[in-house]
Amino acid sequence: MIAPQAETIIKEKFGYYHFRAGQNQAISRVLAGESTLVVMPTGGGKSLCYQIPAMLLSGLTLVVSPLIALMKDQVDAL
Repeated sequence: MIAPQAETIIKEKFGYYHFRAGQNQAISRVLAGESTLVVMPTGGGKSLCYQIPAMLLSGLTLVVSPLIALMKDQVDAL
């Protein structure tokens, strides 16, 4: 179950009313202090999986993003 604060943030800060598949579980795990790896396709909603916990927890948030690999995939698809 996701924290009520996360439900409030997704509505008030991001304008969404529901989490996408996998977001609820990922956010809940992060908020519970569990190690979490989120793998979703482009546009799958990964950003909220770290943005919402970052807004609710103290400390730093480390995001590893394969930007070069993503750009290569997009060029290859042209």
